[in-house]
Amino acid sequence: MAFSVEISSISPYTLSANPSNVSRNTISPSFFKPSLKPYVSKTLSISVSCRHPLSPVFSARTHVTDDVAEDDKPHEECGIVGIHGDPEASRLSYLALHALQHRGQEGAGIVTANQNGLESITGVGLVSDVFNESKLNNLPGDIAIGHVRYSTSGASMLKNVQPFIASCKLGSLAVAHNGNFVNYKQLKTKLEEKGSIFITSSDTELVLHLIAKSKAKTFLLRVIDACEKLRGAYSMVFVFEDKLIAVRDPFGFRPLVMGRRSNGAVVFASETCALDLIDASYEREVCPGEIVVVDKNHGNSSMFMLSHPEPKQCVFEHGYFSQPNSIVFGRSVYETRRMYGEILATVAPVDCDVVIAVPDSGTVAALGYAAKAGVPFQIGLLRSHYAKRTFIEPTQKIRDFAVKVKLSPVRAVLEGKRVVVVDDSIVRGTTSLKIVRLLRDAGAKEVHMRVALPPMIASCYYGVDTPRSQELISSKMSVEAIQKHINCDSLAFLPLDRLKEVYGPVESCRYCYACFTGKYPVTAPETEEADAL
Repeated sequence: MAFSVEISSISPYTLSANPSNVSRNTISPSFFKPSLKPYVSKTLSISVSCRHPLSPVFSARTHVTDDVAEDDKPHEECGIVGIHGDPEASRLSYLALHALQHRGQEGAGIVTANQNGLESITGVGLVSDVFNESKLNNLPGDIAIGHVRYSTSGASMLKNVQPFIASCKLGSLAVAHNGNFVNYKQLKTKLEEKGSIFITSSDTELVLHLIAKSKAKTFLLRVIDACEKLRGAYSMVFVFEDKLIAVRDPFGFRPLVMGRRSNGAVVFASETCALDLIDASYEREVCPGEIVVVDKNHGNSSMFMLSHPEPKQCVFEHGYFSQPNSIVFGRSVYETRRMYGEILATVAPVDCDVVIAVPDSGTVAALGYAAKAGVPFQIGLLRSHYAKRTFIEPTQKIRDFAVKVKLSPVRAVLEGKRVVVVDDSIVRGTTSLKIVRLLRDAGAKEVHMRVALPPMIASCYYGVDTPRSQELISSKMSVEAIQKHINCDSLAFLPLDRLKEVYGPVESCRYCYACFTGKYPVTAPETEEADAL
């Protein structure tokens, strides 16, 4: 399937707060930022013809994975970046993706826009594995989008590495997506019944098909039309012609921020740590349900708000996924995690000699716990930052090999001590059991496990790679049973009601706690959106 696209007249327009209830030819103003102009130029009319399949661009690389200690943790599936108006857009995207590497290590890609159209390089592995000097030289242009991937939807194949490109009569369209669509299967089935051919197993490809099928007269309206049919979590960046478009889902599950470099270039990224590395100043979040358009002719952005209910931002971004130096959902990740630890020390005190962390995501909460408890914080576990995801194990099996290759105990800190070890979560419990055993083998007199988030009892369907609910240890065991299972002297989680105290009575309602409660703010409807295609 391909697009057949024609350029129409240039006319400014604005957007309704509820686009589904207004004409697709004219739109009314709804949400503006005073510092930016409320218009978009160069509207496009798009007609669709079913001639050839959409073709995501990909190159020939291979990928191998293996089960290691980190597989007993939730995984963030990806990070995205978009840059408009900088002659070194591809190099800046490369650096920004490096800063977002913690959000995905299985694949990376960059697409740039220049006078020749869209050019792409994608590959499997880390950002530094995929890109080098010569490859970046082959990505000229002052507009770029980039993506790092951990697969939550679609197998770990190269063809699923984003950004995806679809060719059309007018030119090309590229998209990078962070999140998961809960109604993917319903929409995909309906599209296939109408003749669509899917090439990848990634739910992101669905967006391209919805844009192609839309009967709206402009590209922006087609993006809006597609987003109205999607349910779940998505932060996306698009490149089309001379435009960079950023979109965040109506619930705001996944983060997306906007910044600006000193030369005026606009930057979008999953986290502010990406802005810091490329000397871009943080301006604000992209609001839930908002579409931001950056246009070459005007250089400013136009913001439009889709109608949406109360935001439900992912609390795991603060507790585990995001970098401590990032600002996510308007809050410092570092300060939020430190507060988690302080409250945990208040609700679950224990006589101890030293507080340590399971690095790296447990470190800041452990610092907060130690400060509140008045107990020294020490580095009791060292994390290897050189271990890859695949290892060659000796023929003679080594007990707890997967953990030992990642974490090394410091005997001088642990021996003869009553130790509190702070982690961010317990998923299946397999890694926690091995960590407790590792600490005892290193001479710890007592091991008290403290977890800086509530027990996980349900899977996430909004872009976090978690085991099925029945595999989560907290869904089938009490805290006391888990304590016995992992063989620690005491175990305590941060209670959900005390977690909400960090945010206050108003802000706490804006977060998603489905993995702790099993109550999902968005579920896949049976036929509603599919029938609307």
